[in-house]
Amino acid sequence: MTVTLEVSDNVGTIRLDRPPMNALDVATQDRLRELAEEATRRDDVRAVILYGGEKVFAAGADIKEMQAMDHAAMVVRSKALQDSFTAVARIPKPVVAAVTGYALGGGCELALCADFRIAADNAKLGQPEILLGLIPGAGGTQRLARLVGPSRAKDLIFTGRHVKAEEALTIGLVDRVVPAAEVYEQAHAWAARLAQGPALALRAAKEAVDAGLGTDIDTGLTIERNWFAGLFATEDRERGMRSFVEEGPGKAKFL
Repeated sequence: MTVTLEVSDNVGTIRLDRPPMNALDVATQDRLRELAEEATRRDDVRAVILYGGEKVFAAGADIKEMQAMDHAAMVVRSKALQDSFTAVARIPKPVVAAVTGYALGGGCELALCADFRIAADNAKLGQPEILLGLIPGAGGTQRLARLVGPSRAKDLIFTGRHVKAEEALTIGLVDRVVPAAEVYEQAHAWAARLAQGPALALRAAKEAVDAGLGTDIDTGLTIERNWFAGLFATEDRERGMRSFVEEGPGKAKFL
């Protein structure tokens, strides 16, 4: 399998495994969607890590495979490509990308689907599609602009240049830079911490932020209000408030 899902301590690791560079061919894209949907369904998965291994996250699409496609073929395939990445972005649980080595093209777009990005100090990210006479097609023009702003997104997309880890941190493309040997460990610690939290409240928080970004402030506030009120019907809310009153803040256990 080019992508696997391993679960331990309520943390699911979606691991890319297509040596040497984890090129995202059609089969890998489709498998990624299947496992994102599985992680969404499984109750024993409460947080997710995206990981490509110790050496590389994903160096982009399989260019040889794409070269053989004509316009008609890509009209059909492009929707499935986007759907695979959207399935990852819509996992209703905390998702962290553990980025080592190259995260280019589709690899960068996959990292953009996470809620949080931890990068190795040797990581390089970018959207080099322009160098092929193309633009990003798996969400890069949309998610990158929303994350770092339109001007910085256009800089990366127009030039196709690679961004080293420290610059990626400065512009907000990644959230933390750590030694390469610690990337997965720190990603797992982040995911494991959130896996202990209230699953429905975390799902509500993620949907409220993500859906709100795609609309106006009044609609976003309505989304927030509906989720906020709805959580008062949950056992986790009862447990959390009872613990606060009886034991003090931050001591509630939700598993």
